[in-house]
Amino acid sequence: MKVAVLGAAGGIGQPLSLLLMKGLPAGSELALYDVNPVVPGVAKDLSHIPTGVKVSGHGAEQLEDALKNCDVVVIPAGVPRKPGMTRDDLFNTNAGIVKNLVAAGAKACPNACYAIITNPVNSTVPIAAETLKQAGVYDPRKVFGVTTLDVIRSKTFVGELKGLAPEDVEVTVVGGHSGETIIPLLSQIGVDFTAEEVEQLTPRIQNAGTEVVEAKAGGGSATLSMADAGARFTLHLVAALSGTESVQCTFVEVQGQPTEFLALPVRLGKRGVEEVLDAGEFSAYERKIFDDMIPGLKGNIAKGQAFAHGN
Repeated sequence: MKVAVLGAAGGIGQPLSLLLMKGLPAGSELALYDVNPVVPGVAKDLSHIPTGVKVSGHGAEQLEDALKNCDVVVIPAGVPRKPGMTRDDLFNTNAGIVKNLVAAGAKACPNACYAIITNPVNSTVPIAAETLKQAGVYDPRKVFGVTTLDVIRSKTFVGELKGLAPEDVEVTVVGGHSGETIIPLLSQIGVDFTAEEVEQLTPRIQNAGTEVVEAKAGGGSATLSMADAGARFTLHLVAALSGTESVQCTFVEVQGQPTEFLALPVRLGKRGVEEVLDAGEFSAYERKIFDDMIPGLKGNIAKGQAFAHGN
């Protein structure tokens, strides 16, 4: 497999690249791209780690080389959140970055899978989809919004609250990837929660990114946890493309749902999304907050689509 990380010199990109370097199968290629001129140095640094992965660094004028023949393109590129900002506040800058990178991928690796990390994911994934459609190479099975961070935060917070090993906690998170659109299905875990616990834990999961932004006091947003989440999803996707299927929650195009894109559990396989799975039974509380967030998520999606067509 060849995997490209676009935005590899950034706060997410560097630790993500490290985790992929150590996690990809031997014989894989890892292509690092960034407009930051340190990216060749990042690649050289990683190349000293004894793995069977070949790593290369590509500067601002070498995007096509980084993308050529890629199987998976991971996009963490963009500006981070600062205190007082929502993910939507990042739209104007990050929307253009994602559109340009995906447009380049449409030419250099038309059959690749795209794992979109750049916020606001609820809008950048539709931008990626529309950009690929315009190039005539869109496959809805191959475009993913990485929502794994919401899953690992849920695992961690539930583990802390209930004294459980977080890695043993399985949480399905549906909806989108911002604030109220993040819906952790705590009723399905098999752990008893009081109504008060659910009503405290759910908003904490939804707004966990703000915890990090505020704790970094203007120094950035979640980078290390996002890198871990991005690596987890990418490595599962690479394994699935190689024949080892798994079920992951991710933001994808869906059918028969109240929105055109939605985070749901999907079965990953050799073609990308082999099947979008049913999310199962919701509690009354989960159903209400899910239904309440739909208009906002529809607006996020429409905003991304309008940007893709208007630029």
